[in-house]
Amino acid sequence: MTAISSRKPYRVGRSRTGLGLFATREIKKGTRIIEYRGRLLDCRIKEQDAIENKYLFELNGRWTIDGSIRRNTARYANHACRPNAESDVQPRNKKVYIQAIKTIQPGDEITYDYGKDYFAAFIGRSRCQ
Repeated sequence: MTAISSRKPYRVGRSRTGLGLFATREIKKGTRIIEYRGRLLDCRIKEQDAIENKYLFELNGRWTIDGSIRRNTARYANHACRPNAESDVQPRNKKVYIQAIKTIQPGDEITYDYGKDYFAAFIGRSRCQ
């Protein structure tokens, strides 16, 4: 797998759904694009388990990343039913990366499938066609 480059292969820009993450250069299939960052929440702690926002990324039954911080640029990667990237969840390392599942061309929006639970709660059935 190709590692994340020091020169960012993405930028935040206007999307059909608000803001999105766009390729600034070709990103080859299998390349790690960006790490999903944020505070690590432990669901065994009542106050942390009660946090709700649309930027929560569950690692496993115990750990969740709260990606609501502004420096988490990965939060701008939008959902798509036919995405060009996927999440690489690494619960043991408590990390999540977004990586290309096909070659992404400059100017293309970087998207991945958020999963059934997120889709049902926030996006709804009519948004994917």
